[in-house]
Amino acid sequence: MVKKQILFLMGVSGSGKSTIGKLLADKLQFPFFDGDSFHPEANVKKMKEGHPLNDDDRQGWLEKLNEVGIENLSTGAVIVCSSLKQKYRTILGKNLENNHQFVYLEGSFELIDSRLRERKNHYMPAGLLQSQFDDLETPLDALTVSIDQTPDDIVNDIIEKL
Repeated sequence: MVKKQILFLMGVSGSGKSTIGKLLADKLQFPFFDGDSFHPEANVKKMKEGHPLNDDDRQGWLEKLNEVGIENLSTGAVIVCSSLKQKYRTILGKNLENNHQFVYLEGSFELIDSRLRERKNHYMPAGLLQSQFDDLETPLDALTVSIDQTPDDIVNDIIEKL
C-alpha cells in the first residue's frame, strides 16, 4: 500500500509523464494533474513558437503546481511536471515536508526524440528537446525509472519502488 503523498512525475518532454501519470493515478486512486494545463497562455505561445521557457517564465507556474500539491496532501496526487532543475524541484516541494516524492522517467535522447517525432497536436516541438536535455539536472533524491519498457511495467516499477 502506497501512502498518501504528492508524486511529481518528472522528465523531459516526450518521456511519457502524462501517460504514466494517468495510469499511476488510476492505479493508486489519486487525483491526477497535468502540469502543462497550468501554464499561462504566454508560456504556451512561447513554446509553440519554438522558444524554450526561462526561469522567470516558469516561476509562477511552479508556484501554482506547489499550491495544487498542498491542496491535495490529504488525498495524495500525481502531478506531472518536467521539473528539470533542482531549484524547480525545491519550489514544487515547498511546505510538503516528507509528503512528496519525485519520480524521474529516464530515457535516452534518441528514444525520446523518436517518440516526439510521432506525436501530433502537442505544443512542444521536437526541436526543443535538446534544450530540455541541456537544462536537465539529474535528480539525486528521486525514484528513477527507465522508460524503455511498457507503460504498465513502468507503473508497476514505480509502485514497487514506492
